[in-house]
Amino acid sequence: MKTKPHSALVPAPVRRVAYLLAILCLAVASGNAVAADSPKPQQPFKPDVGPGEAVAIFAGGCFWCVEAAFDPVEGVVSTTSGYTGGHVDNPTYKDVTSETSGHLESLKVVYKTDQVDYEKLLDVFWHNIDPTDAGGQFCDRGDSYRSQIFAVNDAQMKTAEASRKALADDPDAPSPIVTQIVPATTFYPAEDYHQNYYKKNPLRYKFYRASCRRDATLEDRWGDKAGGH
Repeated sequence: MKTKPHSALVPAPVRRVAYLLAILCLAVASGNAVAADSPKPQQPFKPDVGPGEAVAIFAGGCFWCVEAAFDPVEGVVSTTSGYTGGHVDNPTYKDVTSETSGHLESLKVVYKTDQVDYEKLLDVFWHNIDPTDAGGQFCDRGDSYRSQIFAVNDAQMKTAEASRKALADDPDAPSPIVTQIVPATTFYPAEDYHQNYYKKNPLRYKFYRASCRRDATLEDRWGDKAGGH
């Protein structure tokens, strides 16, 4: 004798309710999964500096090299290598360089506004990067190594845009200028071993910089105006 399937032993109304509940559970689970996978928007950057100080944030490829470019500038109080521009909280170096966090290797510069202005910092930035490279910087490839300016307020945004336009209009400047300018968001300091790397590991730093042909490329792009250490 054939036995009835288990579903046939359950009254139809109950089966319908169970089916609807199952569909509802699947929908909720799917929604939670989407929410968990969705990028988390970062908060606008909030400078935490002393009186007479301001913050600038730049991405120019390897942050060791960008840090080395800004440390000697008169009026610069401190520099911090870190990550910004992405959607992951508290990213690690592995997260960023695996191109899964959306962050860029960046540098936070704290400076005295009565000793150096933002225009000067922009000038240092431009002449220490290759603004024509949209795929990274020098030998470091990938979005996390792109050049970018993170404006912390409207005044910086306008100044940076004017600076980029002046370069684009300058027949002696490299072209096309592909460096983007965006509002600054949460900045995360990088691991301790990245801070002042060029000072703590001078031989490794110089070997890396030379192997990456950073200075050679800067001279090719900017000539006598090229930055570099």
